[in-house]
Amino acid sequence: MVGLDPATFMADLGCVHRSVRLWNGRDLGERLTTAEAAARQVESADAVVVRAMSAGDGRKASGVAALIGHLNGEALVVTSPGGDAPTPASLAGAVPSGTAHAWQARLEPVLAPRSPRVSRHGVESVLWRARRPLHPGRLADALDAVMHGVVRGRGHLWLCSSPDAVVTWHSAGAYLELREADRWLEAHDTTAWEAASPQRRTLASWFWHDYYGERRNELLLTGTDLDERRIRSALDAALLTDAELALGRDGWRTVPAPLLGGVDPR
Repeated sequence: MVGLDPATFMADLGCVHRSVRLWNGRDLGERLTTAEAAARQVESADAVVVRAMSAGDGRKASGVAALIGHLNGEALVVTSPGGDAPTPASLAGAVPSGTAHAWQARLEPVLAPRSPRVSRHGVESVLWRARRPLHPGRLADALDAVMHGVVRGRGHLWLCSSPDAVVTWHSAGAYLELREADRWLEAHDTTAWEAASPQRRTLASWFWHDYYGERRNELLLTGTDLDERRIRSALDAALLTDAELALGRDGWRTVPAPLLGGVDPR
């Protein structure tokens, strides 16, 4: 369960000039921007209490609750008055069995987050999917159009320059990180299939292509007053053309990747 103050949370989401390390109960994790850490804490919670610290914070608390509903569509989100108000009784109870496996499955890079399509307080999400590789250079050129108004972005990409790698997309505030986080499942790789979660195996079977296998792009962008048509057009224009697609993996690997290899993707 995560409890937060609306004003502080929104300030943290905009903070990309400081880094922090999250405690996982055993040790400190990798360095993250404050914005990324704030987003991940909300996204990993089963319940989020948004507590208005004063009477005038009620509208802000409702807006933050709407944003959290998009960032974590499975969490119970409760808006609570400030002061010494008790924690709502609906949040009290034992942790269900099997919860640890569910939490672990959320960390897999190929499991795209789910989000409601309903817009509240100007908060909305755009889910983009495509079943052909992206050209890294054209994707870099498209970022200004794609990121305008986006508060949080999550998903995975299929870049032609790294055809065997699952490239994760994490953006929070003004910072974007693209990283090769895993390998796409191959039909003959029994070990990788057994190591994957049941959720990923199910999705891989559902989306399986005889030639491309599991490979696909899936990106969820959340923000305020997003221009969905512009975002989709910019991302679609970054996909390989039919002529580029015909070059095959050997040809794709020769394409420069300005967003990977240690280049600051901001």
